[in-house]
Amino acid sequence: MKKLLWVCLILSLPTAAEPVLKLYNWRGSLAEPTIERFEQRCQCRVVQEFYGDNEEMTARLASRDSDIDVVFPSSFAIPPLVRQKLLQPLDKSKLPNIGNLEPLLMNPGYDPGNVYTVPSVLSLTAVGYNIDKLRELKIDPYSWSVIFDPKVLARLKGHVTVLDSARPVFAAALLYLGRNPNNATDDDYRRARDLIAAARPYWTSFSTEHYWKELVSGDVWVSLGYSTEFYQAREEAQREHKPYTIGYVLQREGNELGIDTMAIPASAPHPELAHRFINFMLSGKNAADLTNLVGATNPVRTAQPYFHDDVKYHPVINPDLSALRKWVVLREMPLPRLHQIKHMWNQIRYGHVAPVAPASSSGRNDVRKTGSGQQ
Repeated sequence: MKKLLWVCLILSLPTAAEPVLKLYNWRGSLAEPTIERFEQRCQCRVVQEFYGDNEEMTARLASRDSDIDVVFPSSFAIPPLVRQKLLQPLDKSKLPNIGNLEPLLMNPGYDPGNVYTVPSVLSLTAVGYNIDKLRELKIDPYSWSVIFDPKVLARLKGHVTVLDSARPVFAAALLYLGRNPNNATDDDYRRARDLIAAARPYWTSFSTEHYWKELVSGDVWVSLGYSTEFYQAREEAQREHKPYTIGYVLQREGNELGIDTMAIPASAPHPELAHRFINFMLSGKNAADLTNLVGATNPVRTAQPYFHDDVKYHPVINPDLSALRKWVVLREMPLPRLHQIKHMWNQIRYGHVAPVAPASSSGRNDVRKTGSGQQ
């Protein structure tokens, strides 16, 4: 009888709580099978919350009572996060898969020595377009002229969208003018402003959400946006059996490379589990899930054998090193400069800057070939 009572007592005791890893992430950036594999391997549960921009993420971490274990900040957000002591250094001894990363993307200017971060998702600001329509019009999508040259835009008027965001649009304009956005002067920005103002009357709309769906619908023929969104547009158009194909290509003047990273907040309650997750995501198969899901360019070299056939040979998703060296990673921008371009952008955006003769783009071959890992 006593033995039975002891058994009942033991069975009634609470079991050890299942560890929970909390991620604060961009929406749609992790495939469910990846999460399930990690949960099974580590006998834990993964919970995700989502943010819309780096400012929202930073504010959450700055509250100091955050229960987040892993965040995915963009490269230019890293320096202020480090200055505010919101991230903890990574323990490289717990990240044996770090050797799988592309060396060109290591030791970046935004985090020398990768003390706090490792790259996770790469996307390019590029041109997405209706292949059949531009072929019919004999318009070249491999140049930023398709966004900024009024002579080209006159044939596309009413069918062009651009991101409603100052930095990527100004960066593209500067690249078209042959200037490196990281070294641009006041005069460079004035030339870029004039270029954008001259193109503005030909643009249909500004958007940071769902603009790719307008490509799918056929209403838009050309769009300045992100490569991962254009991948979605291509896939959606195929699923809907559209009579045209959506494509996206690199511009010969250069492209901005956006790098999202993985980092552990200073206040993370489960840093050991967070390291296990980051190491897990640096293995080839798990990293490849992300590319196959959203068409992201992948920093993990060992991911390539696991790519689906439709992404394996895409020059944006799986680029050669010569293309990688030409991409530009935007550095943290001083606040006065950031306020300046946002002010100029709002003036242009709402038609308060009269169109002027476009600035010459004859300096295009001056583009600085800055490897993304050296920004």
